[in-house]
Amino acid sequence: MSGLCGWIGYGATTAENRQIVERMAGPLARFDGSNIQTLVGRAGALTVAASGDSAHLYHNEGLLVAVWGRVRFMESRLALLAQAEGVAKVLADGWREKGESVLSLLEGAYALCILNEATGEVVLAVDRMGNLPLSYTLSGDGLVFGSSADAIILHPLARPEIDPQSLYNYLYFHMVPGPDTIYTGQKRLLPGEYLVFSKGRAETKKHWEMQFLEGQNRPFDELKQEFLRLLRSSVREASSDQDVGAFLSGGTDSSTIAGILGEVGGRPARTYSIGFEADGYDEMEYARIAARHFSTEHHEYYVTPDDVVAAIPQIAGIFDQPFGNASAVPTFYCARMARADGLNRILGGDGGDELFGGNDRYAKQYIFSLYERIPSLLRKGVLEPAVFGMPGGQRVPLVRKARSYIEQASVLMPARTETYNLLDRYGHEEIFTREFLATVDPGQPLSRLKETYRQTHAQSLINQMLALDLKFTLADNDLPKVVKACELAGMEVAFPFLNDEMVAFSAGLAPELKLKGTKLRYFFKEALRDFLPGEIITKQKHGFGLPFGVWLQDHKPLQELATDSLNGLKSRNIVRAEFIDKLLGQHLAEHAGYHGTMVWVLMMLEQWFRQR
Repeated sequence: MSGLCGWIGYGATTAENRQIVERMAGPLARFDGSNIQTLVGRAGALTVAASGDSAHLYHNEGLLVAVWGRVRFMESRLALLAQAEGVAKVLADGWREKGESVLSLLEGAYALCILNEATGEVVLAVDRMGNLPLSYTLSGDGLVFGSSADAIILHPLARPEIDPQSLYNYLYFHMVPGPDTIYTGQKRLLPGEYLVFSKGRAETKKHWEMQFLEGQNRPFDELKQEFLRLLRSSVREASSDQDVGAFLSGGTDSSTIAGILGEVGGRPARTYSIGFEADGYDEMEYARIAARHFSTEHHEYYVTPDDVVAAIPQIAGIFDQPFGNASAVPTFYCARMARADGLNRILGGDGGDELFGGNDRYAKQYIFSLYERIPSLLRKGVLEPAVFGMPGGQRVPLVRKARSYIEQASVLMPARTETYNLLDRYGHEEIFTREFLATVDPGQPLSRLKETYRQTHAQSLINQMLALDLKFTLADNDLPKVVKACELAGMEVAFPFLNDEMVAFSAGLAPELKLKGTKLRYFFKEALRDFLPGEIITKQKHGFGLPFGVWLQDHKPLQELATDSLNGLKSRNIVRAEFIDKLLGQHLAEHAGYHGTMVWVLMMLEQWFRQR
């Protein structure tokens, strides 16, 4: 993964600053051994740890510029200059000439810093989709920043105090959603966001926002041809003329990337798949169908419970804050397989669901939204009294289903998407200690969801949900999962679906082309019907789900690790000991798959504490 870090507003000598920034850069290069390049001034410093064309630095007359990632200029004149003079220099010149507006001319996956020692001003920015992270913390008149909190907390100005609210939010979302981080006072830039720091004050702004164009009505064939062109160009761009591989789960996204990779590369794609010896979890057969269809050079690995035990401490340690998405484990083993095969970069299909309408909950929420179309007088005056007033209705299956439907449909969006949230199901007073609850706001997670939902520039339900998921599902969860799991394996990852042109194409698709009734990703599937195998088009979505709860029933080392972790968590006075005992005993025996998720989330929290 690599990254960048630095600061302004601290230091007396360049020698001292060099020591500090090189120490901060250590965590950024610990797995892939990336080359560390440093720019040092008297009141600040910058470092980029990256390989090849992912590191860009420039230093002239007190202006320090560092760019990490694969960034391009949209203006052809600037793009040509960047080839001749370097990305960082052209960015510096553009900053002097255009100021903040130069950021709107950038595309690609990047995090960057422009630091002016003469004025004390700093600009931090991340790309439109938040492919690469960048966090920061203020301390007096100083600013410390980095792509990983592990780098930031090594600076003398940083105060790595755990934020109780972020702990609560982690257990609600199974990750810490931005702009917050696990540390008090440390924030993370959101997708398409930049920060301007001057004279001890910081302000965040947007250089890009998703704008849905819902009124366009272009011919299907025209859309299809443009889509296919963008697929080829985005995969070609993500490959960067390197020998790359592709994740292959057997779903529509990964299968599409694998097929296009073979097409644009002029040779069979090298694909990598993970399987599980557990009923209902193994998707390998679909991956094999796609591999045969596209004649890929296919590689498989079956993750075992022993693999999970070995990976858990490593997965917890690679993340700079608690992270509870269990599919990070199979992602790691898949990336490790590609690394052992001699590759340095792998392509992921992430983003397809959030751009083209592929998550099951989109169809589910559409069905609930139909209830809102019934006139209120009929709902409140006839239907609800009849359904809820029926004597013994709870014992009648059809009436019981009607009650459940009405209850969920009556919850306003986006809270309706969280009606099955584990914290709400258990009850936060059942889970957390009284002392811990006194330090947090249990309503904050839903408030954050509602705030993001209100800010979406969309009228249709499907686009409102897509915008919400671009933030909470993609930028806060799936991208960090894949990026960090690949970093642990010493691999770089790229996401062709998150190409800026592809994102703009998605924004211009009519809502009914993303979700037609309850048909998920309607346009995507119809456009690729002659390209993908029929079995892939019609399969149910699954992915790299880990059968943790199932394996926990019988695998003793996994049981021991989980029990030891949760018992260790008891001493931190966050989660009630009684809840942990009940979870490991009664709950897990009742439904291993459902309650195993909470065991995993709590276990990874404790493991993260131990790896700090």
